[in-house]
Amino acid sequence: EWSTLRESSSVAAGEREQVSYERAEMKTVLASRLVKVPEGVEVTIKARVVKVKGPRGELSRDFGHQSVEVTKIDASTIKVEKWFGLKKELACIRSICAAITNMITGVTKGFRYKMRLVYAHFPINAVINGDKEVEIRNFLGQKRFFKTTMRADTTIVKCGKVKDQLILEGNDIDAVSQSAAAIQQSCKVKRKDIRKFLDGVFVSAKGPIEDEE
Repeated sequence: EWSTLRESSSVAAGEREQVSYERAEMKTVLASRLVKVPEGVEVTIKARVVKVKGPRGELSRDFGHQSVEVTKIDASTIKVEKWFGLKKELACIRSICAAITNMITGVTKGFRYKMRLVYAHFPINAVINGDKEVEIRNFLGQKRFFKTTMRADTTIVKCGKVKDQLILEGNDIDAVSQSAAAIQQSCKVKRKDIRKFLDGVFVSAKGPIEDEE
């Protein structure tokens, strides 16, 4: 619909009527999406806090910052809906559904990120303390260590088959990806031309664990 605003202004020669148009934003009455829950996974929802329990463990996430309705229709279906939302507000529906789907994948399969140590001259050495902390040594010949701690339930190990490869695994895709990003950001090339100095630790592959094998 178009709304018309009429403003009258008096001019010396007479009165002239000025007309301006404004676009009225249309709101969608109801928008919704469904998420399928596989067998062996239990989902509980209370006050927009979604808890997913599966063979690999349990994950929880609070969607209280979004004004949407998250309901459980039956044991195998979750419904996310929003009433009277604008176009940009409706984008959160698919985001929430994707987050719930990733939680279900995490408690059933888990996520795996593979990272490679890339260097031209000074060989990078990665020292893993337990399975929750990694130290990057000899980066660009520096004597300092770059230490990174894994987030949440994420674990890190060295790959026995591939040289200079690290493997990160966990149930929470946010924790695994943020741990990988923290490792990459910890050893950035500073005060040098990054087109020439290409050393670093980079993600080479990522996805659910079963799909990777």
